[in-house]
Amino acid sequence: MILQQNINRLSYWERSVFFDDFQTVVLGSGIVGLNAALHLRKLDPSRKVLVIERGAIPSGASTKNAGFACYGSMTELLDDLKKIDEATVWGLVERRFLGLQRLREKIGDDYLRYEGLGGYELFRADESDIFQECQEYIPAFNKMARSITGLTETYRVTDEKISDFGFKGVEHLILNAGEGQINTGYMMQRLLQLANEAGVQIINGLEIKQIEPDQEGITLHTQDDWSLHFEQCIVATNGFAKQLLPDLDVSPARNQVLISPRIPNLPIVGSFHYDRGYYYFRNIDGRLLLGGGRNLALVEEQTDAFGHTELIQKALLQLLNEVILPGQNIPAESWWSGIMGLGERKVPILQKISPNLVVAVRMGGMGVAIGTLVGEEAAELLIG
Repeated sequence: MILQQNINRLSYWERSVFFDDFQTVVLGSGIVGLNAALHLRKLDPSRKVLVIERGAIPSGASTKNAGFACYGSMTELLDDLKKIDEATVWGLVERRFLGLQRLREKIGDDYLRYEGLGGYELFRADESDIFQECQEYIPAFNKMARSITGLTETYRVTDEKISDFGFKGVEHLILNAGEGQINTGYMMQRLLQLANEAGVQIINGLEIKQIEPDQEGITLHTQDDWSLHFEQCIVATNGFAKQLLPDLDVSPARNQVLISPRIPNLPIVGSFHYDRGYYYFRNIDGRLLLGGGRNLALVEEQTDAFGHTELIQKALLQLLNEVILPGQNIPAESWWSGIMGLGERKVPILQKISPNLVVAVRMGGMGVAIGTLVGEEAAELLIG
């Protein structure tokens, strides 16, 4: 009789070549994980670093977001100020801005397809009160942002552009002049190239089921019933982190996204937020990308399962065809979803759980902005 347990055991060659020769393992090949791995090699060129990714390509949020190089719309920051102190809010804005600069330096604007077209926030007729509040805060926000961005005027009202964009029912626009947009597919492709050039080994399609710290390091248990031991580990799985570390204050949050067919003479130029950042859209390759609506079903969308819901799909298509490109009946050419990592606080979790285990998760939907910085800080925390 053939025993059915542990059928797919690692061979001597597989274990010795693909796993045993590495000192440090990083879980997750997204923006945080790859930056952590790259920084580990920079700090200690002799260190052998392995990255393990559950997907065939980076999966989660790093390649499924909208590609916004953003750090704070006014309604989002005002909403934050009602929940957390001012120093923390502006400290986060600074870290996001610095993170974007580090990303642009490391990858290069050409690779990123970076366009500094600004970030706009929409206000409809029934949102006059929140617009007035934002307008009153513009001088104070510009003063706070000046020392971070170097811009004399980060935020300003740009209602004159509403007709250029062709919106219907939008009465006000506020521009963040320091924001832009990137192609996150090319961003991740370049990060993978840099990791390869730096001698970082990446294994895709391997799911970790359990992390077991011990006195000599970390043991990882996989879905194939393998047990892999390493001296040190960084967990950079963001919205999926709770599967491995249930006590962490990080929860998955699904965002649903559509992209349109090519639209001749598309008037949308730049990146746009609406309703405290819960909705967002931009132009990309002559198409409109639109996502969000998670606030319509916050409990249901607190999931790490990719997928879509009719409620949110209808809301996004309604916003597209009634407000953004009114009367054109633009369909969705395709849909996708991404999984963010959120928590009670928007501050990322950057924590040394044990002498050999560091966690770098909870990007709060701002992974493009802050992920490079958090990844580098995780590497420094592990070996510092």
